[in-house]
Amino acid sequence: MTFAEAAALVDAARTPGDLFGGDQPAVTYRKLARLLHPDAAPAGRTVTATAAFARLSSLWATHQGRGNTTLTTRRHRYTLGDRFATGDLANLYRVRYDGRQGLLKLPRQPAANDLLDREATALVTLRRNGDPRHRAYAPELVESFRHEDPTTGVRRTANVLSHCAGLVPLTELARAYPDGLDPRDVAWIWRRLLVALGWAHRAGVVHGAVLPEHVLIEPDQHGVVLVDWCYSVTTEGGSVPALVARYRDWYPPEVAKRAPATPATDIHLASGCMRWLMGTGAPDALFRFIRGCTQPSPRRRPQDAWRLLAELDELLEKLYGPRRFRRLVLPTTTV
Repeated sequence: MTFAEAAALVDAARTPGDLFGGDQPAVTYRKLARLLHPDAAPAGRTVTATAAFARLSSLWATHQGRGNTTLTTRRHRYTLGDRFATGDLANLYRVRYDGRQGLLKLPRQPAANDLLDREATALVTLRRNGDPRHRAYAPELVESFRHEDPTTGVRRTANVLSHCAGLVPLTELARAYPDGLDPRDVAWIWRRLLVALGWAHRAGVVHGAVLPEHVLIEPDQHGVVLVDWCYSVTTEGGSVPALVARYRDWYPPEVAKRAPATPATDIHLASGCMRWLMGTGAPDALFRFIRGCTQPSPRRRPQDAWRLLAELDELLEKLYGPRRFRRLVLPTTTV
C-alpha cells in the first residue's frame, strides 16, 4: 500500500468498522499509522499526512471504545478535541482539563521542539517578570511537557495554552476590509499592541514575530492578544531563531542577519502590520510616523514602546481630537 492509497482509504472511511472490521484491526491500524505519520510523509504531503493521521487516530480511538483521546501528565488529564488551527510550525487542538478549556500546541516535526521550548520560556518569563495588570496581552501557559507518540516513539514538546474565544487575527480583519481599515480603528489596535510590546520588553522578552496571524483582536472590547511566542528572545544579545518565510520582506534587516533582536525589532514589525492594515487611505502624518519606526538601522528606530505610545497619542489627538470609543464591526467572525 502506498501513502496515497492509505490516505484515500482513511478519507473514505465513515465509521471505524470501515477500517478495522477485519480479523486483525490492530495490525491494520499500525500499518496505516506508519504510512500516514507526518514524520514519514513524502515531500510536500505533510499537511495531507497530518489530517489523515488525525482522522485515523480518532477512528481507532472510537473503535477501541475510547470516544475521547486523553493525555495524562503529572499536573493534568487532558481530553483532546478537534483541531482548532494550523500554525506555521504546529497544530493546535482543543483540550479540556479540570473543567476548563485550553489549546494543545504540538509541532508537526520534532525539529521544532526548540521553538516550542522558546515559547514556554517566554510565557513563563512574562508571568514572572511582567506587570500582572497586562497579562491578558498574552496567553497563559498551562503546562509544557514532552509528548511521546505511542506509534513511533517520537518525542515532541507540547504546550497547553489558555484559550480565549472570540478573537480574530489581523489577517481576518484585512480580508473583511480589503480596501484598508479606517485609521481610527487601526489606532486602538496600534495602541494596544504597543502596550503589549512595552509590557513584554520590560519583562525582558522580545516577541520576534509580530505578524498579522500572531496579533489577535477582540473587536467589541478592543482587546489585543499577542500569540505564537516561538520566535521570541529572552536573553540579551540573542537573535530571532527563524523567520516565517512568507513574511520574509516584512522583517527588519537584523533578523535575517541573525544580529541581536531588540525592542526596535518588534516595533518595526508592529508598525509594518499597522501600515498593511490601513492600506493607502491614511493621513500622510501616520505614514511618516511609520517610516520613522521602520528605519533599516535599529539604532534609528524608537527603542521604547511605552514612549512611542505617548508620541502616537499626541499625533492621534492632533489628527482626530480627544480619544473616543469607536465600535469596530466585522462582517464575519471566524475564530
